[in-house]
Amino acid sequence: MSKVDGTRKKTGGRKKGTPNKITALLKDDILSAASAAHPDGRVGYLKDQAKENPTAFLTLLGKVLPLDVTSGGEKLSINVTLGGSE
Repeated sequence: MSKVDGTRKKTGGRKKGTPNKITALLKDDILSAASAAHPDGRVGYLKDQAKENPTAFLTLLGKVLPLDVTSGGEKLSINVTLGGSE
């Protein structure tokens, strides 16, 4: 039995940050399904979801927006419009 005390160099295994195979396959399948779910692909699907399910869409949006936004000292304004005319 080996003793793990933090002083041994890691050998073998995946590189740090590499997703496992199941996660990568599932992500690809979800993106493929979203592309096939709408005639305009994923963007069209997401536009429809923004209108039909704004709460879920805004939750998703919050997860992909950067946590820290800087404007270089200038005033920063962000406008989000849901359900408007295209």
